[in-house]
Amino acid sequence: MRRRLYFLLPDISSTKKAVDELLIARISDKHIHVIADDESQLTNLPKATLLQKSDLIRGMELGLVFGGLTGIIAGIIFSIIPETALLATQGMVLVSTIAGALIGTWAAGMIAINARNSRLASFENEIKEGSILLIVDIPKARVDETRNMLESHYPDGRSEGIEPTIPAFP
Repeated sequence: MRRRLYFLLPDISSTKKAVDELLIARISDKHIHVIADDESQLTNLPKATLLQKSDLIRGMELGLVFGGLTGIIAGIIFSIIPETALLATQGMVLVSTIAGALIGTWAAGMIAINARNSRLASFENEIKEGSILLIVDIPKARVDETRNMLESHYPDGRSEGIEPTIPAFP
């Protein structure tokens, strides 16, 4: 299981050094993400992707739940109404639940891909003022080690917390 560590750094040179140290500490560059107001300065740094910048994952999770619940309700209603009961089969509730979950996931994903990540909202002002946000997805066992390394080597930067869980697939 991985945890997501957020660290704000004051400038691009500190960020490059921090990323280099993380790579030396055997943290893969696919688990390091950098966000800055001016992304043109992030040459040779692992930029945050759409998955880190948007609420896509959270939106799809919500769509799955609410779409599935809507499908269950629709299946039950179709099997109760006498006019549609002849069309309903034993698996009507199951089929409508799966269809609702798929449609809900897709629709919510389309909406959420355009929504800014709600977790990043608290960093928006600092990023606009020139700070750079470093996001590191690390194994749970290495959280303290990594945070201590960044805090001790970069006193101008500051740890901005740890997200308790991150999705397994991004």
